[in-house]
Amino acid sequence: MKKLLAAIIALIAVIAGLIAWNHQLTAKQSTTSTTKTLVIYNWGDYIDPSLIKKFEKQTGYQVDYETFDSNEAMLTKIEQGGTRYDLVVPSEYTIQRMKKEHLIQPLNHREIPNMKYLAPRFLNQNFDPHNKYSVPYFWGTLGIIYNDQLVKNPPKHWTDLWKPEYRNQEMLYDSARDMMAIALITQGHSVNTTNNGELQAAEQKLRGLSGNTKAVVADEMKMYMKQDEAAIGITYSGDAAEMMAVNHHLHYVVPSEGSNIWYDNFVIPKSAKNVKAANAFINFMLEPKHAAQNAKYVGYATPNQGAMKYLAKSVTNNKAFYPDKQTMKHLQVYRDLPKKVNQEYNDLFLEFKMFVK
Repeated sequence: MKKLLAAIIALIAVIAGLIAWNHQLTAKQSTTSTTKTLVIYNWGDYIDPSLIKKFEKQTGYQVDYETFDSNEAMLTKIEQGGTRYDLVVPSEYTIQRMKKEHLIQPLNHREIPNMKYLAPRFLNQNFDPHNKYSVPYFWGTLGIIYNDQLVKNPPKHWTDLWKPEYRNQEMLYDSARDMMAIALITQGHSVNTTNNGELQAAEQKLRGLSGNTKAVVADEMKMYMKQDEAAIGITYSGDAAEMMAVNHHLHYVVPSEGSNIWYDNFVIPKSAKNVKAANAFINFMLEPKHAAQNAKYVGYATPNQGAMKYLAKSVTNNKAFYPDKQTMKHLQVYRDLPKKVNQEYNDLFLEFKMFVK
């Protein structure tokens, strides 16, 4: 009996030892996996995949890449917690919100020496003084794209969109901030207004576009414009570049009276597990040749002045994508608005869309 009891005790000890060993091994593997994996959350089709592979080969990190389709969708996911993202790419007004809600962490600029290649005019913006939390990735504008086969008199200004000759020819972008901004600009107001009267007037102004509106769409606009199925569209500069590369009858214009200029930036979430890898990736993407390669693939304007010499003059001298100083003076950056005001923008735009139907 004593021998049997001793054997049982010994067996229990062995099992306990195996469990402890397995736990230690699993923990070690988990730690190793975490430190060698970089989880990126970015807009769809917003990076050259070959650069990710090159980064993995050079550094030994494995990149886990996930995408979102709007700042709002990304922000909601981050706010809910439990995410594993090490690097995220929000726009300027979303960065303001993330700072307020303590969702992102300050950067260690010493770990990102290639920030020296960024043009000064893209640094120290109001939404993030001294770039404490963010590093510029791409920038662009909101403008008008048109097909020279389908439009006799090309639109050059926002007010042109209301011309009767464009009846049932325009694709509007499904974005409350963007479409309300267009109406506000035509009425001489800020794209960041919180004035209820100005917002109501902007929605009434938009209703005047109903007869010219063919559809209110999002990414599918690219397909329609490429295939000559619409004459005019409201779109972003990078999307316009993609469309124009396929259909040479398309042209993009930024109205000189003003529009939105936006900035997408790298930020590191408070919950990031691999800050070291995040810094390494930002620095890698800021290397001029990499930044130029990425700009060629994505089609948006790069804030990296070191990359300019690697881009064709036909690109960097194109005022539609790199506006001149005079046009830049009239471009406005979206600010983070109070949630109540944001809801008002959304509700008024929804009323417009219902009116169009």
